[in-house]
Amino acid sequence: MDFKKLKMMGLALSMGAMLAACSGSDEGETKKETAGDSKEPATSEESKKINLAYVEWDTEIASTHVVGKVLEDLGYDVTLTPLDNAIMWEAVANGEADAMVAGWLPHTHASQYDQYKADLDELGENLAGAKIGLVVPSYMEDVNSIEDLADQANKQITGIEPGAGIMAATEKALTEYENLADFELLQSSSGAMTVALDQAIKNEEEIVVTGWSPHWKFASYDLKYLDDPKGVYGGEETINTFARVGLEEEMPNAYKVIDAFHWTSADIEEVMLEINGGVDPEEAAAKWVDENTEKVAEWTKGIE
Repeated sequence: MDFKKLKMMGLALSMGAMLAACSGSDEGETKKETAGDSKEPATSEESKKINLAYVEWDTEIASTHVVGKVLEDLGYDVTLTPLDNAIMWEAVANGEADAMVAGWLPHTHASQYDQYKADLDELGENLAGAKIGLVVPSYMEDVNSIEDLADQANKQITGIEPGAGIMAATEKALTEYENLADFELLQSSSGAMTVALDQAIKNEEEIVVTGWSPHWKFASYDLKYLDDPKGVYGGEETINTFARVGLEEEMPNAYKVIDAFHWTSADIEEVMLEINGGVDPEEAAAKWVDENTEKVAEWTKGIE
């Protein structure tokens, strides 16, 4: 499949969401190139062009820009390509993108993982302790479980991009929980969802949103996850790294960095807060890399 078409498909699918989003844009790309130009035929020397795909969630904007900055400092010509979630997985599986550090498992991206895992090089987790679920402001004191929802927030749940794993889980929740039968799941974007959350909190209004952590909103607002007694949203998750088959042989040093990349919720939330505060993703990533040289040295150990 031609990658330019893939990218155009991804952008078309997410165009409405991107217009509303307040975080993540093409401004964050390290290089403005087409993905088709991002790789050269393998030679005796390692290629210095690498393309990292990512979905435009706050977590993935932060992590991908940090990895991209580390590779750039090692002399790589880095392209960061935002794609629709499903197309991101397809692009890496097809070898049209080199890698991604944005796979949420075992629940959020379960369907994409099952579909593409045979064609991917799975490098393991890069962040532990992730979680998804329904989230409300803590001042909604009478709501602590999904089963407590009745007519709050006009029976609406503010979601993110269609096709996201948390949206599929929430659609399932609408059928699993009888009290949610009349609730409506609003398609939006991660940025538009946080705008709606901010406005509701400023007015002390009721709101129910699809939430995940790590995310800067938990540091900015007093929020709580609703208990999920039916286990629709699963338990703790990890964010995982995947590469195209053959990357290790063709770009061994870049592969080592991507494979070694691992950080904490505190690390990623630091970058996300900077970006949410108006700092360009590239600048926020560069600042974190400069201030965390010991951790970066662990990722680049043994690379000449």
